[in-house]
Amino acid sequence: MQEIQYIGEHLWVGQIGHFAIIIAFVSALLATFSFSKDTFSPDGNSSWKNLGRYSFYTHGVSVFVLIGLIFYAMYHQMYEYKYVFDHVSPDLPMKYILSAFWEGQEGSFMLWMFWHIVLGVILIRSNYKMESPVMLIVAMCQVLLVTMILGWQIPWGDSAFKIGSNPTLMLRQTMEAPIFNNADYLSLIKGNGLNPLLQNYWMTIHPPTLFLGFAMTIFPFGFAFAGLIKNDHQSWLADAYKWSVFGAAILGIGILMGSFWAFEALSFGGYWNWDPVENASLVPWITLVAGLHTHLIAKHTGHGLRSTYFYYLISFVLILYSTFLTRSGVLGDSSVHSFTQMGLEWQLVILVSFFFLTGIGLWLYRYKNIPQPEKDENLYSREFWMFIGSLVLLFSGILITVSTSLPVYNTIMQYFDPTFEGRVINDPVSHYNKSQLWIGIFVAILASASIFLRYKAINWEFNRKKVVKKMLVFSAVSVLSTFLFAYFIPLYSWQFYIFTFAGFLATFTNIDFIIDIFRQKMKLAASGIAHLGFGLMLIGLITSGLHAHYVSSNPFVFRGMFEDADLEKYVQLIKGKPLMTKGYILTYESDTLIERERKYKIRFQKVDKDLNVTENFTFEPNAMYSNDMMKVAAFNPDTRHYLHKDIFCCVVALPLAMQDAVEAKKQEDSLKFETYKVQTGRQHQN
Repeated sequence: MQEIQYIGEHLWVGQIGHFAIIIAFVSALLATFSFSKDTFSPDGNSSWKNLGRYSFYTHGVSVFVLIGLIFYAMYHQMYEYKYVFDHVSPDLPMKYILSAFWEGQEGSFMLWMFWHIVLGVILIRSNYKMESPVMLIVAMCQVLLVTMILGWQIPWGDSAFKIGSNPTLMLRQTMEAPIFNNADYLSLIKGNGLNPLLQNYWMTIHPPTLFLGFAMTIFPFGFAFAGLIKNDHQSWLADAYKWSVFGAAILGIGILMGSFWAFEALSFGGYWNWDPVENASLVPWITLVAGLHTHLIAKHTGHGLRSTYFYYLISFVLILYSTFLTRSGVLGDSSVHSFTQMGLEWQLVILVSFFFLTGIGLWLYRYKNIPQPEKDENLYSREFWMFIGSLVLLFSGILITVSTSLPVYNTIMQYFDPTFEGRVINDPVSHYNKSQLWIGIFVAILASASIFLRYKAINWEFNRKKVVKKMLVFSAVSVLSTFLFAYFIPLYSWQFYIFTFAGFLATFTNIDFIIDIFRQKMKLAASGIAHLGFGLMLIGLITSGLHAHYVSSNPFVFRGMFEDADLEKYVQLIKGKPLMTKGYILTYESDTLIERERKYKIRFQKVDKDLNVTENFTFEPNAMYSNDMMKVAAFNPDTRHYLHKDIFCCVVALPLAMQDAVEAKKQEDSLKFETYKVQTGRQHQN
C-alpha cells in the first residue's frame, strides 16, 4: 500500500528536535562521567574537568535548540505536533505562548533544565574549588530530567516500557484516527489551546520564577555533597552561602507569585488555601530557610554543621518530592492545579529515591566525621536560639508534609487493600492553621529575642540588663498594640491575641535592631529586615484572615442547598433586579459572551443607614468556557482594591444549561412541543 504524502507538515522541526534530545542525553551522561572522574581523582584532573565543562556546554546548546524549536512550532501553530496541538489554538493570544509552553509536563521539565544550565554555566565560570562535585550533581540531575522527555518505547512482553514523553512527536504518531487518511488533514484540525485558568499574566511570570527557585536548591545540595564526598567540612560553607540565600529569596518570590495567581484566577477568596501543590513548594523553602540559619551558626561558631548538611540535602529532595506529588497524578482529586497522570510515575520515584539515597545516605555515612565542638551552645547565645528556631521550622515542614502526603498514603494502602477508603482532610484551612499558628508564634518570639543576642554569648553579662529592658519595653508596647488592634479587628480567641502579640513583638524589636545596626554596618541589617518582614506578615495574616466577612447574604434561597455555615457566602441575582444585602445593593446588570469568555457586570452600591448611596462601582467577574465550548472551565473573580481592604466578587454557578452544553441539550430534548392552531382575523376575549 502506498504511503500517504501529507501536505503542510514541517518534518524538519521534529527531526532536529529529536536529535537535540539525544545529544542532550548523551552529553549529560558524558558530563556526569567526566566530572565524576575529576571528583574522585586523588588530586583532581583538569583534563576530565575540561571535558565535563565542554560536555555540559554541549548539553546546554542542545536543550536550548530544543526549546527554541518548540517555541517556533507553537508560534507558527504547527498542529502536526502533539505538544503544539495540546496547548495552542488559533484564538490563543500571543502573550500566552509562554504559558502554553510550560503548561505541559514536557515544557516544565525543559524550563527546569534551562535554569540548571544557566546556573551551571555561571558556577563553571566562577571557578569554585569544588566545581566538579557540584557539577556532578547537576549533570546527574540533567540526565534524569532528560529521560522525562526521551519518549523511548522499550518492548516488554506484550506491551512497551515507556521512558519519558517526547515533545517532538507528531500527532498522527500518538493516535489513530480516520482523519489521518486525508493527506491534507492539517486544514481540518485546530489545537485544543491553553487551559483558561492559565490565561493570566501571573502564569507567564510565576512558573519561570518558581522553577528558578527549584533549580537553585540543587546547588546547596551540590556543595553539601562536595563537602561530604571530599570530607572537607569547611571549604564549601563560604561558597554555598550566596547560592542558598539567592535560592531561598527566589523560591519565596515564586511561591508568593503563585499565591497572587490563586487570588486572581481561583475562587479562593484569598491568597492561600493550603492547596497540596502550594504546600509542596512551601516545605522545601521552609527547610532551606532553616538551613540558612544553621549555616550562619556553623560559619560563626562551628556548631550546627551536621544540621546544615541535612537541611540543604533534604531541601532539594523535597523539591523532587513536590515534583512527584504534582506530576504523578496522585493529587488529581485534592488539588486544583496539579498535572495529570502521564505514565512517568516510576521515573519520578527513581528521581526522588536516587537523590535521597545519594544525599541523606552519604550524610549518614559521614555523620561521625563531621566536626562538632565539644562545648555546647550557651543558653544566652544567639546560635542556641537560632538552632531551636531551625528545629521549629523543621517541625513545621514535617507536619505539612505528612498531611499533604495523605493521597500518597491512600494510594499505597489501596494498592494492597482495594477496600481501603482513605483518609481525607475535609477542612484544610482549619487543619493546617491549628498547628502552623503556634509555629508562627514560636518563630516570631525567637526572631524577636535572638536578634539582641551575640554569637557565643559574647559580653552577655554586660548586655544582659539592656536586652532584658528592651524585651520588657517592646513586650509592653506589643501588648498595648494588640489590644488597640483588637478594637478594629475582632480577635475571636485568646490564641489570636497571642499570635498578634508575636507579630507586633517581631516588628518592633527588629525595627529597633535595624535602626541601631545601621549606625554600625548596613550589611548586618539583613537579618533584621527579614525578621521584620516576618512580623509584618503575621499581622497581615491575622488582618486578612479575621477581617474577612461576607457582604452577601441570601440564606432563604439556598436553605437546604448548602450547609448553614456557607449560607451567607452566596446570593442569587436576577438580571435587572436589585438585591439588598449587608449595606450594599447588588444589581446584575448584563453579561456578554466574547469568544470563550462570558463577562458579567455586577453593580455594587454602598448605602448608609438611611439607604443613601455613598459609593458606586461595578465588578466584572467572568466565566471561562473550555476550548471546545462544551462547559465552563473556570470562574475568574474580580477584585476592588483599597488601601485597607479588598472586595472580592466571583460568579460561582450558572444555570445548568449555560454551564454545560450536554445539560443544555438534555434540557432542550426534554421540552414537549404542542401545536396550537390560531384562526386569523378574530380577536380573543377572556
